Formats: sequence, C-alpha cells, structure tokens
Amino acid sequence: MTANEKASMDKVYIRDLRINALIGIYEWERRIRQQIRIDLEMGWNNRIPAASDAIADTMNYKAAAKRVCAYVENSEYQLVETLAENIAALLLKEFNLPWVKITLGKPGAVTGSSEVGVVIERSNIPPKATDKY
Repeated sequence: MTANEKASMDKVYIRDLRINALIGIYEWERRIRQQIRIDLEMGWNNRIPAASDAIADTMNYKAAAKRVCAYVENSEYQLVETLAENIAALLLKEFNLPWVKITLGKPGAVTGSSEVGVVIERSNIPPKATDKY
C-alpha cells in the first residue's frame, strides 16, 4: 500500500481502550494484571455505509473493541511488541481490514513517564515493488 493510497483511505478509530493484561518480563509482573492502553485506527471505506446509511455496511467498531478486549484479557505475553503484533494480525484477519495502526501503551512502566509503548502499522495489501519503507 502506498502512502498516497493510505492517506486517501477512511479510518475508523477507537481511542484510549483500557484493558487489564498479564504483560511484562519481570517475575512480579507475571503475578499481577496491569492496565494497558490501546488506540486503534482501522482502514475502511466509509463511502459505502455513508451512502446506504445501513449498519451492516459499517466497520463494526464495537465488535472490534470487544474482540481486542477478550484477546488481551486472555493473553500472557511478555512484550508489548508481541501483543501489538498479534492484535494487528487478529484485526486484519477477522475484520477483513486493509490496514491497521495500533498504539499500545503501558502506563507507569518507566519512572517519571506517564506511559511507554509501541506504535505499529500493518497491512493486508502487499507492497508494490516501487514502495519505499
């Protein structure tokens, strides 16, 4: 997917989804659940539901949020990088999205900061030979 194609695509987003997860590399982290924060941006052609005004044509953000919550609550990853990758793969596959952007933060992980985390973008659209990374 080229930057131009992505820039012209509509987005459906969910901001500040807070979920308790078993996440971390330290022994004490493996015994507790910690809150993580997730922002999702999901590529979707909103022209179709805008024209039809039919819920069936939309990207079901409530279902996506519930699925991500259930997945995270049942996960046991050590790294936020691994969790973010797997959330992206799940959304791309189960919701047939062309692309996703995941911002996954772990509040309080570094003293003096409000949050640390990762931002990843993944696509179901194979890159063209001329695309630059």
